[in-house]
Amino acid sequence: MFLRYKKLELPTPDKALPGRLIEIPVADTHTVLGTPLKGPWPAGLETAVFGMGCFWGAERIFWEIPGVYSTSAGYAGGFTENPTYEETCSGSTGHTEVVQVVYDPAEVTYETLLKAFWENHNPTQGMRQGNDKGTQYRSAIYTTTPAQAEIAQDSLEAFQPIVKNAGHGAITTEIKPLGAYYYAENYHQQYLDKNPGGYCNHGPNGMTCPIGVAKTA
Repeated sequence: MFLRYKKLELPTPDKALPGRLIEIPVADTHTVLGTPLKGPWPAGLETAVFGMGCFWGAERIFWEIPGVYSTSAGYAGGFTENPTYEETCSGSTGHTEVVQVVYDPAEVTYETLLKAFWENHNPTQGMRQGNDKGTQYRSAIYTTTPAQAEIAQDSLEAFQPIVKNAGHGAITTEIKPLGAYYYAENYHQQYLDKNPGGYCNHGPNGMTCPIGVAKTA
């Protein structure tokens, strides 16, 4: 990423930046999938939101999974309305970098998406991911239904012994219902499709989560 601030504490709502009413503009179409980048989505589709460090590589992991209709890079988990990338990286919005995944549950399960999430980053690092340090890089699962919330928590509990046996500590992934999701600037969308040699620190972490169907980058 271009900026790597190292603020490691989340702001309180009264200390967060105020943001703006105007949404960040993005393209109409996903450059890889050819589907809309924004809803409303076709009937029957569901959304899931994951934070696993830099959203560039994370988005590519999910757009490669069969049954995924659309993906986008964005910000969630904080307080600032319609934040910019620079504001999020300052640590003063409370947001983390996330990927919104729109998927067809008739073709791919939420468990399969969670498996890709758990197996392609280190969920034990707190406010960082690898060399990227800051609150915007924290691991997070933002759920959009009660069923997702239950499945996500169950998957964490199932994965924790695997993580411990691999020599890591406690999982620090934040799991909570999704509040607002804000699209990131257009140049972040499908970044690794536009820039194949771009920065990416995601990939198999050598640990197998005992849910879903295996799918890695």
